[in-house]
Amino acid sequence: MPPTLDLSQSTHAKMIVSPPRLNLRRAASYQHEKAPLSATSSRFSFNHLMFSPPPSPGLPALVPRPRKLSTGPRPSRVARVVAWAIGLALAVFVVRAVVQKNVRVPVVGWILDDHEEYEMVGQYDLPDFPTPIAVTDRNGRSKWTVSIPPTYTFPLSVKEYSDVCLKCQEVAAHVRELHGYANPSQSAQTDYYYEDPYFLDVSDAEKRGLLPGVEGKAWKVTAQAQDGHLVGDRADGLVDKSICKTSLTFVLESADAGLGPTLMMLWMAYGLAQKEKRAFFIDDSRWAYGDYTAIFKAPPMPDCNPPPRHEMLPCPHNARHLVVSAATASQTFGKNFNAQYENSHRSNVDRERPIYDLVRVGYEALFHLNDEDQPYVENRVKELKAMAKVAEGNYNDGMIVGVHIRHGDLHPYEYQYNGAYIPLNLYLQRSRELVEEIHNFSTPFGGEDLVAKQHSFAIVASDDPDVYESEEFTGSLRAQEQIKLASKQHIQKANPDKSVMHKFVDETFGWEGGFFASMFWNLGRSTLNNANAADEVQPTLKPSAETMRLRGLIGRAYVMDLAVLGRASDAVICTMSAMGCRLIAVIMGWEKAMEEGKWVNIDGDFQWTALSL
Repeated sequence: MPPTLDLSQSTHAKMIVSPPRLNLRRAASYQHEKAPLSATSSRFSFNHLMFSPPPSPGLPALVPRPRKLSTGPRPSRVARVVAWAIGLALAVFVVRAVVQKNVRVPVVGWILDDHEEYEMVGQYDLPDFPTPIAVTDRNGRSKWTVSIPPTYTFPLSVKEYSDVCLKCQEVAAHVRELHGYANPSQSAQTDYYYEDPYFLDVSDAEKRGLLPGVEGKAWKVTAQAQDGHLVGDRADGLVDKSICKTSLTFVLESADAGLGPTLMMLWMAYGLAQKEKRAFFIDDSRWAYGDYTAIFKAPPMPDCNPPPRHEMLPCPHNARHLVVSAATASQTFGKNFNAQYENSHRSNVDRERPIYDLVRVGYEALFHLNDEDQPYVENRVKELKAMAKVAEGNYNDGMIVGVHIRHGDLHPYEYQYNGAYIPLNLYLQRSRELVEEIHNFSTPFGGEDLVAKQHSFAIVASDDPDVYESEEFTGSLRAQEQIKLASKQHIQKANPDKSVMHKFVDETFGWEGGFFASMFWNLGRSTLNNANAADEVQPTLKPSAETMRLRGLIGRAYVMDLAVLGRASDAVICTMSAMGCRLIAVIMGWEKAMEEGKWVNIDGDFQWTALSL
């Protein structure tokens, strides 16, 4: 009997122990090999009897596995770093709040009437310049307001007003987006009196703690520290009257050298304030023509005091205290204003009647010249009307035809004259036609009234002194002779007449060609240093007392021309491109100017409009 292999002393565990570098190989039965046919075969081995399955994966490894390289910090380490950063930031914030006790931190919420809590969005301190700001409550609902530091100079500059209006639109749009509305409805976009539900007025924001308020005596100190000057406002009346509930303040400062556009907007703003039942104020702090009362009488003052200056906002229109100026004209008198006040049911000039009426209200309330010029204008009007009056026994008085001619840096709308001016002979021709239309058939029997024609004449007002000396108007009269603009020809003659402006005798500087903005901004300055005067930003230079005196004379001459033409003329010929022409139509009155057709525009087929924005 062949010997047998005794395995009684062996254990299964010992059979699987192997050096670490020894590879165990599966038996043939697990490698799909065929078993030997017999035990005596030369290929016979005991390998298949000694096989054991591999170690269980649940057992600990006999040899330590190599550690994997980490590609990022552990979550616990990130949390610790974040916690340290937040703690450091809070510590810096607390230290800063303690050290800078005088700095207001508007992050602290405030309570609204409906228990809503608000805070600043993305800022820790209020800006030290005028700008709209957005706020949001704890539930994510947002509102916006306009922040103007209480001690900031009033009025703001032209650029600042323009920037604030532009930013108001951007901030309002942003807040609407936060509420899920990209744009207001079409009707809201064209509604002049649309009230933004997300706008918070300054006084309301102060009550809720967003903006620093000015109360009691501090208000008076702040008001006196500012440079603003409201015409007719008396500082000693602050205690006697309460603050106006609503107001509209018109700022006369403008980058435009012309006086006409400012007057039109001033009258329109006054009419709008009366329409909206707002108190009305005028600020002349930086008006290029000097003090308002040097040209006009002070406007009627309301029975209340003006609000703190930082509550006067250029936008939105539903602000409790509104500021209007040439810089914000497109905001106040733009497309929505026209859509609100134009008569959409009419296609002729009657379409503009509601806007005309607003301007007329402003004219009647504000167009009162100073104590020196007002009596002169009244006497001049009487004098001219007396010259047109015929003797008793005749049928009709003569006709006074007013002619307003604007040259200088303003060119007509008419295409063929756009690069030049309307020829003077066209004014003369139209003037004769008006006289003939009236008096060719004005006698009781329908005949020509020769006596009335003989007493008819033209009165002329122009910014170009050479117009008065032209062949076409040699027989015409000046609208007013109180203040005259002199040409170089008159200056060289050293005219001793004190009513002629001959400041520039030594410099041989005249007004040939009419009114030019660059000439206006350089009044009173030596021409030796004015080589690049036209390229400079003249309004930024502080004018001298002599400069302001000369500018005031120009303004007085301009308004006296308008007053005489509008009040003394039976008909007026002018060009719509000139703002003075539109103002004369207002002075004449709607019935006379429009219904009777006595306001005649010879600059294209244009109807009267107040502003062209």
